[in-house]
Amino acid sequence: MRIFAYRRALFIVGLCFLAGLSGCSRLKRLTPEDCMTRVMYFESNRSSHDGMLAVGTVVMNRKDSGRYPRSVCGVVGQKNQFAPGVLSKKMGQGERLARQTAREVLLGARHEEVGRRAMFFHTAGYSYPYNNMHYVAIAGGNAFYEKRKHPTQTQAEVARRGDRLEFEPPGRTAVRERMIASRMEGADETAVPVILAPPSEAPIQTAAEVPAGVDAMPEPGPATRLGQMSDVPLPSITVDQALAGDGLY
Repeated sequence: MRIFAYRRALFIVGLCFLAGLSGCSRLKRLTPEDCMTRVMYFESNRSSHDGMLAVGTVVMNRKDSGRYPRSVCGVVGQKNQFAPGVLSKKMGQGERLARQTAREVLLGARHEEVGRRAMFFHTAGYSYPYNNMHYVAIAGGNAFYEKRKHPTQTQAEVARRGDRLEFEPPGRTAVRERMIASRMEGADETAVPVILAPPSEAPIQTAAEVPAGVDAMPEPGPATRLGQMSDVPLPSITVDQALAGDGLY
């Protein structure tokens, strides 16, 4: 009876040990496609093919640089580099697009503006107190950059070039809302909106063309250009936040 109980105990211990190994080896069974899919899914706007392609390009640039692990999963799984749980969290809507884009990258596709040298990105719209960040693209809610001794292009310049911030950090949204509120102060709520035609389509009536007894229209003053997104100052973070990796990859 004791021998039977002993064997049974060994059997149970063996099963627990094997179960533990199975859990520990879960990450090892991920393929390069799995790892690429996951980093695109968790690090980019999940409906942006362009953004996912940009993230995948950064991963491949790191892999080929000789300064990071030489495998896709090694780069993605490197500690404190990408989103926590990037290789373990459950994915949902957007996984199909991420997997499709991952296959494209593994077959050689690259984001043209990110290029072959950019290996870093952070949440678009934030600024950091460093003087070596040369920005090259904004895609999928992220701003991508190279580290250079003498950078020549800022994040704001990339945004003005035509890129769009698909995700606005709360700080930037608050700034924009305050600007809109300040412009609306004192506005006549009963006023009817008027759509002004371009100058070429609405010639100014001269005094000679005004009928007798009718006051001439005053000459228009200089137009006031409303600020665009690129005119809003980017919110800054402290050095401590930057060193902690707050949104910076």
